[in-house]
Amino acid sequence: MKIALAQINTIVGDVDGNAQKALLFLKEAALKKADLVVFPELTLTGYPPEDLVLKAHFIDRNLEALRAFLPAVKGIVAVIGFVDRDKSGKLYNAAAVIAQGAIRQVYHKQALPNYSVFDEKRYFTPGDQAGLVKICGYKVGINICEDMWEDDGACATQARQGAELIINISCSPYEHNKLQVRQKLLQRRARAAGAPVVYVNLVGGQDELVFDGASMLVSPKGKVLAMGAQFKEELVVCDLAIGGGVAKTLSPLEEIFAAVVLGTKDYIQKSGFKKVLIGISGGIDSAFVAAVAVEAIGKENVTGISMPTRFNAEATKNDARRLARNLGIRFLELPIEKVFKENLGLLSEHFSKEPFGLAEENLQARIRGNLLMAFSNKFGWLVLTTGNKSEMATGYCTLYGDMSGGFAVIKDILKTQVYALSDFYNDRAGKDVIPRSIIKRAPSAELRHDQKDQDSLPPYSELDAILTLYIEDHFSKEAIVKKGFQAEMVSRVVSLVDRNEYKRRQSPPGVKISSRAFGKDWRLPIVNKYKG
Repeated sequence: MKIALAQINTIVGDVDGNAQKALLFLKEAALKKADLVVFPELTLTGYPPEDLVLKAHFIDRNLEALRAFLPAVKGIVAVIGFVDRDKSGKLYNAAAVIAQGAIRQVYHKQALPNYSVFDEKRYFTPGDQAGLVKICGYKVGINICEDMWEDDGACATQARQGAELIINISCSPYEHNKLQVRQKLLQRRARAAGAPVVYVNLVGGQDELVFDGASMLVSPKGKVLAMGAQFKEELVVCDLAIGGGVAKTLSPLEEIFAAVVLGTKDYIQKSGFKKVLIGISGGIDSAFVAAVAVEAIGKENVTGISMPTRFNAEATKNDARRLARNLGIRFLELPIEKVFKENLGLLSEHFSKEPFGLAEENLQARIRGNLLMAFSNKFGWLVLTTGNKSEMATGYCTLYGDMSGGFAVIKDILKTQVYALSDFYNDRAGKDVIPRSIIKRAPSAELRHDQKDQDSLPPYSELDAILTLYIEDHFSKEAIVKKGFQAEMVSRVVSLVDRNEYKRRQSPPGVKISSRAFGKDWRLPIVNKYKG
């Protein structure tokens, strides 16, 4: 049997557009003489549709699109994801098996994930049917995403009932190292079932999530016979017995970079924006964000603005200019010293008895945020913010200042990772697009004289290690200290994370690349007295 794995990039809510894309891939699969074409989970609605499924007319539209799709399926079998509804109004995450213009069978997802970014029990009822159907003479088990992850779930049941092929349609979001975990799981399932496993995953960005594709065919002995590229929409055509091409897997840094670029590109374009704006300071974070933006939507669609005050060194101002030249983006300089002075004068009657401090530092960031949003409103450009995960975690960011914007590109990337990714970007380019002086300089917000991040934060190598243990691994303060970190430092970092939830709750979305990002899978109460 010749199988086409259609790892497509859908748009949530664009039911007609998603159906049209599926139709194009169906036709391509037919031209390539495939016997079967398999699409991802919830292809017609896009994933995750969230509360759209609570709208009866949205479910109607998705069912109408499925019915309209049927006549095109001739001389080939198709498996496609949609939302099903029974006579009582219950909703199901479903897969339709279509042949000769008619639905042969509908399978309802049994294992509904309700952890991390998933909230499917809010919307769907679990199915209870085996999901076995004859396709091209094979007894085939159809299941959906989480069904494959349960040790004694639908996949095991189908194997016991004699499945000769198991097909899993999925929307499995990317996080670093997820591909290896996923592949090992599929290999275990194939060996346990004694049958080939076909896995088809979504590709593309949706809000903070990005899906990495890497659809695959695994033999009964656990060998990967075919695999699609990561982060790339494509039709992977393979033979059930001998497989097909196996795409080269990306290195850890290549993977993260590709995820951030695709997530940023899709957020911009799927939201209807054509151009973006970035406040470029001459520091590492804004430099890397600008590089991602150029990679995502092209240099002609990116504008950088430098907004220096008395505290910005000539070296950083020059680096901002040099970065813009290297990237080939439009670059504006709007010195804000005069505006800053006017604001200080306006406040002097009330502030004069207090020393220069946080209020005056943050005032500069808020002036910059106002100007960026003014450009955004005037020209319809999306502002990309430049705060990294280390800063978001510790509150080293300014509400209505550097947090102002529509998308936080590196919100889930630690400071040490920003440096590593910047080096990777330069190595890939074969030259220092991001100037070496930016990478080598000690990081500073430049909101007061001779300011350095390390004046108020631990060294990033230690800070990021503590943050990973606390945020992603759920370690307590005591457990982190046992890892060899100073108790006072750990207590301070954990306290910063805990007390800055109110800021994170007001931040724009950003691409999720870790096992626990500040977004859907981080849901701590703002008012919260528990410590550590």
